[in-house]
Amino acid sequence: MDGNKQILPAEAGVGGNMMRTIEIARAGGPESLRAGWRPMPAPGPGQVLIAVHAAGVNRPDILQRQGSYPPPPGSSDLPGLEVAGTVVAIGAGVTWPGLGECVTALVAGGGYASHCIAEAQLCLPVPVGMSMIEAAGIPENWFTVWVHLVDFAQLQAGQSVLIHGGGSGIGIAAIQLAQALGARIFTTAGADEKVGLLNRMRAVTAINYRTHDFVEVIAEETGGQGVDAILDMVGGSYLARNISAAGADSSIALIAAIENVIADGVQIDQIMTKRIRISGNTLRDKSVAYKARVAAALHKSVWPLFERGAAAPVICRTFPLEGAAKAHQLMESSDHFGKIILTNDNRVDD
Repeated sequence: MDGNKQILPAEAGVGGNMMRTIEIARAGGPESLRAGWRPMPAPGPGQVLIAVHAAGVNRPDILQRQGSYPPPPGSSDLPGLEVAGTVVAIGAGVTWPGLGECVTALVAGGGYASHCIAEAQLCLPVPVGMSMIEAAGIPENWFTVWVHLVDFAQLQAGQSVLIHGGGSGIGIAAIQLAQALGARIFTTAGADEKVGLLNRMRAVTAINYRTHDFVEVIAEETGGQGVDAILDMVGGSYLARNISAAGADSSIALIAAIENVIADGVQIDQIMTKRIRISGNTLRDKSVAYKARVAAALHKSVWPLFERGAAAPVICRTFPLEGAAKAHQLMESSDHFGKIILTNDNRVDD
């Protein structure tokens, strides 16, 4: 179904002055998420109010729930960094999107709700031919991989990249972007089923990190040259191994530290002799102007890929908004392949 023609369920309308939410009752496990109601927010200058059809679930949501990743000042305390839905109110100075426009948006918080405030500059049209559920899985992952693989690593055709967590939503987005750039792709996953799915993707060599040493595989596959860029969300012991797998004049982009924020065994001489650039970056607290520049770049360079079917989020499962705790449990299990999405239409996909 064309995402631009979808109609939201009546319960997500703006007839009342309250909205459904998922709140973090306290720092802790998935059980600390609870359903609630809050007054409907009004968009300020440069903002829009979106009636949310679907919201993506991401690792930062889990960190926020655990109490280790608070929202930036002035942002909603509700989790949720990406949404897709229909614009139902606009603030002063907004020329696009207009009322009734179907959009997907990157937000600094508030996505786990029936309605969400978004900066108009961080809204993008739902790609032609794409569902709202798919569109909700775009912003957080694609903004992130663009910043790290294009802006920082400057990945180009003919180069090679190692993408850890290839079966995650962000891993798949990074693989699709690297494919579009014409790079050779290595990726890691922890299950043979995921490795099999990833190996069926064009230009991808997937490595089961539980049974193989990715450093050794990359050394063999590249004739000892190493890779030109690495995207890592594992941290901990992976940093030293990433340095070993990196080639000369390469880049290592750190986007999370699922294993550990402390990295032991790092050989500084390897960083120096290989001339490796290492970057750590968070997107959530960047300025609207910074993120608006990324949004414009994505609209120009990536939206055509979506609209001709050359790239798309892979949706693993959807849960109703009230099933957010189960969605978090699935993400923390790492048993998913692709995106996990919350919906406001009570959809559950097995």
